[in-house]
Amino acid sequence: MRVECKISADYKEPYAVLHISQMTETVAAIISMLEKENINSQTLFAAKDRKTYFVKPEDIALVRTEGREIVCYDKRKNRYVLDKPLYELETMLDGSFVRISKSAIANISQIGHVEASFNGTMELVMKNGVTDYISRSFRKNFKERLGLK
Repeated sequence: MRVECKISADYKEPYAVLHISQMTETVAAIISMLEKENINSQTLFAAKDRKTYFVKPEDIALVRTEGREIVCYDKRKNRYVLDKPLYELETMLDGSFVRISKSAIANISQIGHVEASFNGTMELVMKNGVTDYISRSFRKNFKERLGLK
């Protein structure tokens, strides 16, 4: 098999094109490996106790602003500080996340339950016990994403 690799600072994201006459196990394995590489590029760098950690999006339960910091809580309720703004994280995180307020994004698969609250807001309780509120302006979108009425 002939392989060609072009390296340039102009490329923002790796991109591969395979020209094949038929799918083989080896080619399928290569495709799988390349797709996993793309998933790993979504890993976030987060700080905790003066150390930098690699946090996978699927391990994140909730991302929100706390004071001047952007923090995330993982499945085990560990708190990490992120170095990216919330709007950038929202575009990076896949469709399994939903915006619940101006200051928070939740992982749909990590939601424990939702309770009606005062002033038209809804309290969101994650499986790890972390709570936040779904603001009125984001409630409709939240319900649509979860298939609720």
